[in-house]
Amino acid sequence: MSQTLESILADAGDIVTLLRNQQVGPNVYPGVPAEFSNWRDEQRAWAETCVLFNQSYHMAELMVEGPGAFDFLNGLGISSFKGFVPDRAKQYVPVTPYGHVIGDVILFYLAPEKFNLVGRAPTLNWLLFQGEGRSDVTLTYDERTAARPDPENRRHYRYQVQGPNSAKVIEAATGAPAPDLKFFNMIWLTIGGKQVHALRHGMAGQPGYELMGPWEDRDAVHAALVEAGKPFGLTLVGGRTYSSNTLESGWIPSPLPGIYTGDLLKPYREWLSAGHYESRCSVGGSYVPDSVEGYYLTPWDLGYGPFVKFDHDFVGREALEKIAAGPHRQKVTLALDDEAVSEAIYGQFGKGSLRPKYMEFPSAVYAMHPFDRVEKDGKLIGLSTWIGYTANEGKMLTLAMVEPEFATPGTEIELVWGEPDGGTSKPTVEKHRQITIKGVVAAVPYSEVARTSYAPSWRSKTA
Repeated sequence: MSQTLESILADAGDIVTLLRNQQVGPNVYPGVPAEFSNWRDEQRAWAETCVLFNQSYHMAELMVEGPGAFDFLNGLGISSFKGFVPDRAKQYVPVTPYGHVIGDVILFYLAPEKFNLVGRAPTLNWLLFQGEGRSDVTLTYDERTAARPDPENRRHYRYQVQGPNSAKVIEAATGAPAPDLKFFNMIWLTIGGKQVHALRHGMAGQPGYELMGPWEDRDAVHAALVEAGKPFGLTLVGGRTYSSNTLESGWIPSPLPGIYTGDLLKPYREWLSAGHYESRCSVGGSYVPDSVEGYYLTPWDLGYGPFVKFDHDFVGREALEKIAAGPHRQKVTLALDDEAVSEAIYGQFGKGSLRPKYMEFPSAVYAMHPFDRVEKDGKLIGLSTWIGYTANEGKMLTLAMVEPEFATPGTEIELVWGEPDGGTSKPTVEKHRQITIKGVVAAVPYSEVARTSYAPSWRSKTA
């Protein structure tokens, strides 16, 4: 009999220890080189000229089709579907019956009775489980490249053109003025002789477009974009750089699915196999709670409070109604002190002493779900969930959530960097010592362009 997540957890005993010692590092970004040029110039390009992200490989996607598709998705997400029509998209966030976030993805309303969801696996797995046995909905899963036996056979390609010159590149590629779309609206374009579905989006804190179409059209569309972008400084971005773009735009990409405990979720854990994401993902960082519930997050923790609408029935509604009044932790950026960060770097030199945890550039994330302690005068006040360096700001930043009384920009904090007791057994973790890095609370998004171009937006709202 094959193992399920439920049997794995029963055998492991302590779930926190299991997740912290899983033998995988951070999420991988296959299909593209780590760097096309160098990550510093690639980062600068999304702020100064334009970049081309190739997102065709690292995300999973799910097609949801049929006469019941609209109601099915509406009943599992926290946001309202009022006014939601084809050629629109939205951030889609399901929660457990206990109100904890399972994950988040982008939901594309492609056509009547036809939806496409794209992102990390936990949300898509939850939908697959909930859709079993329904005759009015067809769900078709397309696994990310790193986890599939046929990596060069996806359903769709997915590119993003981002940066100040993005409209000029699109205009050159289409031979027509770039469409003046509202955020998360879609339109059809012709690029390289192919029909392309274009979404007004912005991943790197800059305006831009996300482009998708059939897998077999990918080379023609990519070549046309590269050629169109030559006069406008279009820069290809590698996997090493891509994972750092969220630091400026303020999206936390790593909520741990809150499904590891609770009797109501036991059938789901029995449905999840040993090969599913939830059975293999890793947790890292200095924060070690007494139980796995300490890693569970609410929509408000992630800045998704504005999404929560009680105008429809959905799984987890009753739980969220009870906690809606707060108080809630607030999403912030932490700008780490330059001199304090240097201790992690300069501490790598010399022999005979335990060094600090190595800090990789530009993304310093070393587990699939990072959780580091944010303290004030030695007291835990929040959690840091993503960390890295931006050449555009010349700063080491983290995306964090803190108690509301500490969320004022300029508040001094300390980040505990490194894992306790010398570190866990993850292959990305060497024997090391913890250090404390000073920093201050800053706005989210950190990028001024992101704060203004997205407003009003979930990226900058706190309630």
